[in-house]
Amino acid sequence: MKNLTKAFAVIALTTASFATFAATEVQMAPAGSQSIGMVSAATNGNDLSGLQGKLAAKAAQEGASSYRIMSAGGEEQLYGTAEIYK
Repeated sequence: MKNLTKAFAVIALTTASFATFAATEVQMAPAGSQSIGMVSAATNGNDLSGLQGKLAAKAAQEGASSYRIMSAGGEEQLYGTAEIYK
């Protein structure tokens, strides 16, 4: 059941899109961009959009132009990591 929850979380996070953040979510590393690191975030509850928003905000704070969610999971508390690009 945990794996199913994690898989659903990853799918939901990667398909949602928020254009209001300076860092844009991508599905693959953008051509010509360079990875500048990783960011991680956690949120209480099971609010997937909240987790994605936190990852996007952290990516923007680090100066990234885009980010790619690498993992997401959890039950009572969601957590995730994203690779950031410039």
